[in-house]
Amino acid sequence: MLENALLSVGLLIVVAKLAEGIFRRLRLSSIIAYMATGVLLGPVLGFVDLSEQLYVLLGLGIFLYFFLIGLDEIDVTGFMAALRGRFFVAALISVVIPLLASLVITLDLLHDFGLRLDFDGALALAGVLSLTSLGVLAKVLIDTDRLRQPIGIEMFTTALIAELLLLLMVGLTIGEFTHALNWTGVLILLGQIAGFIVVTWILAGRVIPRLIELLERLLRVPHLSFGLILGILLIVVVFAEKFGLHGSLGALVFGVALSRLPHQVQREIVPSLKSIADGFFVPLFFTSAGLHLDLSFTELPLLTIAALMVVPLVAKFAGASLGALVARLDAPFTIATGLMAKGVVEIAILLVLHEHDVIGRPVFSLLVLIMLTYILFSPPLIGFAVSRARPSGRFTPPETLPPALVRFALDDITVGDVIDRTHAYPGPELSVREFADEWIVPHQHDYVVSENGTLVGIVSLSMLGYLPKDSWFDTPLGRIARENTPNTWPDEHVENALHRMMEYSLTVMPVLERQSRRFVGAISSQEILELMTAEARGAH
Repeated sequence: MLENALLSVGLLIVVAKLAEGIFRRLRLSSIIAYMATGVLLGPVLGFVDLSEQLYVLLGLGIFLYFFLIGLDEIDVTGFMAALRGRFFVAALISVVIPLLASLVITLDLLHDFGLRLDFDGALALAGVLSLTSLGVLAKVLIDTDRLRQPIGIEMFTTALIAELLLLLMVGLTIGEFTHALNWTGVLILLGQIAGFIVVTWILAGRVIPRLIELLERLLRVPHLSFGLILGILLIVVVFAEKFGLHGSLGALVFGVALSRLPHQVQREIVPSLKSIADGFFVPLFFTSAGLHLDLSFTELPLLTIAALMVVPLVAKFAGASLGALVARLDAPFTIATGLMAKGVVEIAILLVLHEHDVIGRPVFSLLVLIMLTYILFSPPLIGFAVSRARPSGRFTPPETLPPALVRFALDDITVGDVIDRTHAYPGPELSVREFADEWIVPHQHDYVVSENGTLVGIVSLSMLGYLPKDSWFDTPLGRIARENTPNTWPDEHVENALHRMMEYSLTVMPVLERQSRRFVGAISSQEILELMTAEARGAH
C-alpha cells in the first residue's frame, strides 16, 4: 500500500537525520547513523519492510549518489593525462594485486569458501573488496590540512586513478548480470557500452552545457538548470540499462561528463542536488542497507569470514605499498595507508549486488559490517599516518593537476587571485634567438607573447623544431606566435581555466579583462600547484 510505503519512508528519514546529529556529536560517520537507523527500524523493531514503492525510491538514491560521485570526485581528463605517468603505475599495482588476491577467494580457487559465484559476480565482488573511496580520503586530507601539500597531492592523484579503474570494471561487470552472453554477445555488448559512453560524453560535455546557457538566457525560469539536469539524468539511466550497463554506471558516466560544466553552472545545480541527496535520497538509500542486515553471516564458515576480512586488507596494503615504491613516490607506506580508505561507495555497490542476487544476505551482512569498520577506523589511521609523514624533497608533481583536486583544494579561488600582474612577457619584435637565450626556462613549454597591453599569441617550444636554426636570428617571435588562442578572465574560477588549459594541451593561458579585452597577465598550471603547496613550503 502507498500509505505504508510513505509511512516507512517518513520514519526512515526522520530517524536517520536525528541519528546523524547524535552520531556527529560522537564524531561518527553519518553513514553509520543511517545504517543503524535501518537496523533499528527494520530487523530490531520491525516497523519498516521493503516494499515495491520503497525500491523505486531506493533506485533513485543509487543513481543520484553515483551521479554525484562522477560530478564531484572523478576526473577522466586527469586520468588520461596520467596514463603514462608514475601515478598511474602506482595506482595500477595497487589495484591489480588486491584484485587477484580477492579473486582467489571469490572464485574458490584454493579452497571452497562456499560463495558459489560465477565469474562476473566473483570479479565484481573482488573489485568491491579492492576499491579505494576517494571521497573518504579527500575528507581526511582536508580535515588534516594536507590536501594541498605534496603528500596529499600524491595520495589524492593515485587514489583517483585507482578508484576510476575499479569503478569502471565493477560497473561493466554489473551490467552483464542480466545477459547470458557468448563471445559474439560480449563483443556486441562492449560495442553498445562504448557507443553509450561516447554519445553521453559528447552530449554532456558539449551539447548540454551550451543548451542550458542558451535556455537560461531565453526562458529565465528559476532553477531551470537543476530541473533539466535531474530529468536528463533519469533519461540517461534508462538508456544505460538498454545499452547493457547498470543504471548506476550510466549515472556515473553522466556525472563525470558533466564535471566539465562551467563553475558558475555547477554552483547553481550542485548545491541543490546535494541538498536533495543528503537530505532525502542518500539517507534513505543507506538505511535500506541496514534493513538488509542480520546475523546470518554467523552461519558462514569461519575460514570464509577470516578470508574475506583479512586477505583483501593485507593484499590492498601490500599492493599499494609496492606500487608507491615502484613509482618512487614519497612516503610509500603513508600513501598505502591512504589508499585503504573505503566503505561508502562499497556499501552502495554491495546493495546493488544483493538486489541482483549475486551475493546472499549472509555475505552482504558480513561485508557491510567490514565496510563499517573501515569507515570507523580508516580515517583516524590515515590521519595519523599523514601527520607522521616527512617530505623527502623528491616530490615531483603530476604533469597535469586533476581538476577534481582543484575543486577540493581551491574552492572559490579565481584566476585574479593567482596571476602576477607585474610579470614581464616577451614582445613580438624579439628574435627567436633572443627569445631562446633570454626567456626559456626549465619545465615550461608555452610562453605568452604580448605588446603594450595587447595579446599577440602563444609560442610553444614545439614550434621551434619546425624553424631552421639559421633563421632564428632574423625571425621575429610574433611571426611564429599562435593567434586566436583560448584565454581566461580575472573573475573566472581557477578550475575552469585549468580545464581549458588541459583541453587545448597548454601549460599557460593568457588573462584578458572582460570588457576591454586588455591583456593583464597569464596563469599557468605550475602557479596553481605552487598556490596549493604554499602552506607546505611555509611549514617546512
